[in-house]
Amino acid sequence: MDESVEHLYETPTPEVLKKFQNFLKRVDKKTMLRQLPDLHDAAFDKINCLECARCCKSYSPRFKMPDIKRISKVMGMKETAFIDTYLTMDNDGDYVANEKPCPFLGNDNACSIYEDRPTDCQRFPYTDEDVFFKKIPITMKNAEFCPAVHDVMIALLSKG
Repeated sequence: MDESVEHLYETPTPEVLKKFQNFLKRVDKKTMLRQLPDLHDAAFDKINCLECARCCKSYSPRFKMPDIKRISKVMGMKETAFIDTYLTMDNDGDYVANEKPCPFLGNDNACSIYEDRPTDCQRFPYTDEDVFFKKIPITMKNAEFCPAVHDVMIALLSKG
């Protein structure tokens, strides 16, 4: 890992997280939304997800029915068998992986269903879209473990 980005893999302090949460609540969202794609790209120029995979190790995406249909078809399984084997229902009524780390995460941190992964995985960590500002609790949770969110957070705080 590049020493210049090691700090991004550290959990931000509670004080920094609180400062960022307050920033998200008061920021001009339209202005910041225009900046997100560049900040997102800059973060992923520095961060290699295959070196990290914290999202896959500590978090489960929602598996929506289109995801379940697509993945189970690719795996040659009936949808019910896929659900019974890999998923459970969370408190919000969403299907999520029944174990951590994700059952599709390999020892090399690569996803065995990458091309067909759930939409939540495709969009994660939402650092280039309005979810970043609209769903502050999700952004704050992601900032605790995702170095890309941490990098975008630092960049926004330095601008704002």
